[in-house]
Amino acid sequence: MPKILIIEDDTSFAQMLQKFLGRNGFDVVVSQTGLDGEKQLKDAVFQLVITDLRLPDYDGIQLVSKLKGKVPVIVMTGYAEVATAVKAMKMGAYDYISKPFTPDQMLAVIDGALHSAPVISKKVNIKSDQNIANRKAEVEEVLKNTNRDLVLASDAAQKLEEYLSLVAPTDMSVLIIGESGTGKEVTAKAIHQKSSRHEKEFIALDCGAIPKELAASEFFGHLKGSFTGAVADKVGSFEAANGGTLFLDEVGNLSYENQIQLLRALQERKIKRIGSNTEILVDVRILSATNEDLKSAVEKGTFREDLYHRLNEFSLQIPSLRDRHGDLPVLANYFLEKSNAKLGKAVVGFSDEVWDVFKAYRWPGNIRELQNVIQRAVLLTTSDKVEIQVLPSDLQKPAKLPIDQGNISKADFEKEQILNALKRTNYNKSKAAKLLQVTRKTLYNRINYYDLDV
Repeated sequence: MPKILIIEDDTSFAQMLQKFLGRNGFDVVVSQTGLDGEKQLKDAVFQLVITDLRLPDYDGIQLVSKLKGKVPVIVMTGYAEVATAVKAMKMGAYDYISKPFTPDQMLAVIDGALHSAPVISKKVNIKSDQNIANRKAEVEEVLKNTNRDLVLASDAAQKLEEYLSLVAPTDMSVLIIGESGTGKEVTAKAIHQKSSRHEKEFIALDCGAIPKELAASEFFGHLKGSFTGAVADKVGSFEAANGGTLFLDEVGNLSYENQIQLLRALQERKIKRIGSNTEILVDVRILSATNEDLKSAVEKGTFREDLYHRLNEFSLQIPSLRDRHGDLPVLANYFLEKSNAKLGKAVVGFSDEVWDVFKAYRWPGNIRELQNVIQRAVLLTTSDKVEIQVLPSDLQKPAKLPIDQGNISKADFEKEQILNALKRTNYNKSKAAKLLQVTRKTLYNRINYYDLDV
């Protein structure tokens, strides 16, 4: 299990990141100061350091310089400037990531860092600050233009695009429904970009990673000293998204108490930071997403019906990758280009054998799994084409289902996939969730939904 040190003075953000990475198979230690981070590095061996650029006791780049060549470092910054990236990479950082970032973005950068060559060798290839600036600009342009140049052929994708174009210019709240990895956040960003709010902020909040005790702080912010660990004033997501769009991912994971707090803010359109009596008016469009059945949750009484209707003025169903016939080649080639830009490679395509594997595979992790598979393959490829040898073993030798896939329902297939994953991991649910490319909470929910005796 890779061991990661996070150095971050924002307690609630650090805890969210620690919880998320812990669910994804990492052993995470958190330090709130650079000095404590240095102490942790002396006392234990870490495979990766993730540090905020601006810390109370010193600049995070100081740590990058000290660790140069010893352990890869990812720098987090709220200041998405090329100059900052140039300085961090010149000092030896593996990469940087701008806040706010999505969980997928962080996992992709971590995966690249853990599988990269030693940091010191990377510096040898850097000839000038301008080269770094140009490189970062190219990468940011590719990442920024997600979906912009994609022409998707499937009926499902075209129907989704039609609905998206109709609802985006409005101010309606949209509930985006789809399996894990189908691109719900990409869809939310597309709605924001096509709306009249596109020049304002798009703020994403992963409700599945927020401890219920910290949800109010994440929503509304807090004042310094308002509770233990509040070492500085914090702007909440509602305030940060004022005038723009707030995206609530996995909204079904909010506790009942947090649902009430969210509903009140949506009704009144004003919030108070924790520890403050000052009301702040907010004009925010709400987009939310779920891979759970919220209607069922409403019927069971675990999700408030009034909040459900507030969030679901319009719903979009995101199709799974296996239902998007014709889109796979377009997406695969797009992610190939994106991975080339990010990793500095020049892979030109996929072998016929790889295409056969891609078309036969069921992609339980959907588009996210496809992107991760291709990025990993590009990293490992030393020739001009991706060959089958660099694909994960699950794709090279996919597990055979005990019954014919063509004659079973989607529910039957999903149950079989879950049971197969559990058997292959000796019923270790954390490992099974990772194998299925879903969170552990999602796996537990599906086990309960299908009433599986495991």
